[in-house]
This record gives sequence, structure tokens and C-alpha cells, in this order.
Amino acid sequence: MKAVSKLNITIVILIVCVAVFAVWHNREPEATAVFGQQDEPPMKIGPKAGLLAPSFSLQGTDGTTYVVNGPREKAVLVNFWASWCDPCKEEAPELNTMATKYKDVLDIYGINVSSQDYKPNAERFIKKYGLVFPVMFDVKDEVYSKYNGAVFPTNVLIDKNGVISEIILGILSPEELEKKIIKLTES
Repeated sequence: MKAVSKLNITIVILIVCVAVFAVWHNREPEATAVFGQQDEPPMKIGPKAGLLAPSFSLQGTDGTTYVVNGPREKAVLVNFWASWCDPCKEEAPELNTMATKYKDVLDIYGINVSSQDYKPNAERFIKKYGLVFPVMFDVKDEVYSKYNGAVFPTNVLIDKNGVISEIILGILSPEELEKKIIKLTES
């Protein structure tokens, strides 16, 4: 009976040692790494969530030059669209609503990809939907290609640090879009 008792104690000690090793091996990194690194913005630039947004500047229809380039006072939603795009037509009134409702914490920049559109049609689109946010023309497809544009509409959500939060291909319901805008502007 003493041999069984010694064997049980040996097994328990072995299990405790394995458990201690497993906990030690899977422990969190040093506290300085956890707290020191999380608030740092990413250094890499690219058209992907979690990366710094590719920078650009375009002149709006109002004559003002609009810039996306690093940290800013407000988050920004960059909306790539074309006048012939039915989902873009469906989305335009909702973007107007969001631009007005969240004007203190969000900029919306509408970018017509003019290389894939006819500028007079785009100008009629702007008037027809009474767009209340700045609209620019990407005549040479330079900005759209920086964001690897593939579909219309494409909405790029960029936080105040200049980091892409999300890229939305196609249209969302007004409720889904508003949830994403709220999340973006709260961070």
C-alpha cells in the first residue's frame, strides 16, 4: 500500500510540474510590451484594416483641397462611387443623413472615380441627390487604385489616427452603416 501511495504522490507532483510549466510557457509578454505597444499606431501603410490609410489630396467641387494623411481631428469615411452605380444611388441619401448627423465627429468625402464614369453624369448625380459632403473627382484613378478599388460603392472607414478601421465593399443597410460609424467615432 505504501508503494501505491508513493506512486500517487509522484503522479500528482508530475502533474503539478507540467501544469506550472504550461502556465509559465503560455504567460503574457512583459507588462511593458503590453502597455507600451497597444497605443502606438501602425507604421505600415496600405489599403487594409489595421494599416495607415494611403495618403491623398484632391480638390473638391467647392474649390477646397481635401487631404487624408495621418492623424486628424475627426474620423473620415471615404466613399468611392460612380453615377451609373445603382447601389451608389441607393446609398447617397443615407450618406447625406450621416454627414449631417455626425458632422462634429466625422468627415465624409465622396470621391467619384471619373476614370470609370462620365463627369457630366457625375455632376448631375451630385445635384440630383443634393450631396452635402465634399465631393472630389479622381480623374486619373490615382486614389481609387491606392485603395485597391474593385467595386462601387466602396467605403473606407478611417479613424482619427489615420488607421483604416474597415473597408466596406458594396452597400450596407442604413442601420449597419450607422453602427459602424458610431464604433469608428467612439474610438
